[in-house]
Amino acid sequence: MSAPARSPYLPPGMPLPAVTDDTRPFWDACRRHALVVQRCTACGAFRHPPTPVCWRCRRFEHEWTPLPGTGTVFSYAVVHRAFLPPLADHVPFTVAVVALDGAPGVRLVSNVVDVGPDALHVGLAVEVFFEDVTPEVSLPRFRLRRP
Repeated sequence: MSAPARSPYLPPGMPLPAVTDDTRPFWDACRRHALVVQRCTACGAFRHPPTPVCWRCRRFEHEWTPLPGTGTVFSYAVVHRAFLPPLADHVPFTVAVVALDGAPGVRLVSNVVDVGPDALHVGLAVEVFFEDVTPEVSLPRFRLRRP
């Protein structure tokens, strides 16, 4: 899926996500422009952020389940004050919590990039796209869902 008109959404030099043994499969999939979520193979519970042990049944077994990349805005905040110097020219921007379709209970914190702060609302239908911020890191961002 293509990137929005303003790319990158946030300025270069922002801190990159911490990649651990538990989160590496998620970030590797993002680099391939795919959205996956960890799912317990014992009880079927989805878990995000990824963890070594299931929150429901306490088992270790899991798989990585591909998702359709759609969801709805569950919550959001409009940031008006730059908390890092590189953000000074990018405020206001939004931080959204997106409930992901295909993984009940999973919510992903990201940005909705093609909706101004006044038009963003809970329940808005969105779809993922991936912003390649470095050759090694692609971040999932969201835009309005296309019909």
